[in-house]
Amino acid sequence: MENSKVFAMSFSKVYPLYIQKAERKGRTKAEVDKIIYWLTGYDSKSFQKQLKNEVNFEEFFDQAPHLNDNVSLIKGVVCGIRVEDVEDKLMQKIRYLDKLVDELAKGKAMEKILRGSV
Repeated sequence: MENSKVFAMSFSKVYPLYIQKAERKGRTKAEVDKIIYWLTGYDSKSFQKQLKNEVNFEEFFDQAPHLNDNVSLIKGVVCGIRVEDVEDKLMQKIRYLDKLVDELAKGKAMEKILRGSV
């Protein structure tokens, strides 16, 4: 799938898939939300507004209040590609989120997922 198609996807359509992935492994929606808030700087109210407005991934990350300062600590492989090596900055942010949800689903402790801050 080319990047422009991914960028145009509605975040509100993908969000339930993140939750399903986590819940299949015994994790919760609240934990997925905490990861999203940590990564993007959204709070509950602003995040719900983004879901209601059905923004796409590009808008979701462009309008994010503040990308976490520790985002550079997110390393590893998603879909066979190292997230730290992704050249397109928007795709890298999407892969960061994918990686964090993967870590949650694999049972990693929240403190480690959030790179030491809880």
